[in-house]
Amino acid sequence: MTVEQKIGLLLKDNACTLSVAESCTGGRISHLITTVSGSSAYYLGSVTSYAVSVKEQVLGVPADVIESAGVVSSEVAAAMACGVRRLTGSTFSLATTGLAEGGDEHYPEGTVWIGVDGPSGVSTLLYQYDKDRKANIRRFSVVALHFLLDYIENWIKSYKSAGKTK
Repeated sequence: MTVEQKIGLLLKDNACTLSVAESCTGGRISHLITTVSGSSAYYLGSVTSYAVSVKEQVLGVPADVIESAGVVSSEVAAAMACGVRRLTGSTFSLATTGLAEGGDEHYPEGTVWIGVDGPSGVSTLLYQYDKDRKANIRRFSVVALHFLLDYIENWIKSYKSAGKTK
């Protein structure tokens, strides 16, 4: 079973929804999620926000956060995840911002910050994988989905241990 199938089962079984905000992965995460039959039951949609203006105007990432932390940062990944979750009303959200190709003054090529937002709050992950552009995008997408899966599984465990039901 693929990671996107596992996520789908957990979301369906727990009556939860998902949205995604992608920058460096360019829609690949959304593509993987929607390859699962029945994903329309839990997947609300995505924003592919390559441009800083889309991050700010659509996702609500504050300009001062981008200016102070940089577009490739934990803070921006977290703000993107919060923004798409707020925009769609989803239970969980996932976001990526990074450098699939070319480095900058802060990070080398092959760097991604991943953000997840949900009922347990926001969590981010820094991941680096320096291959070619296409390989980086593929790896970033799978790592992001695994990060999301771990987040959802941990939330379900804590939710159920608190004696709550669906």
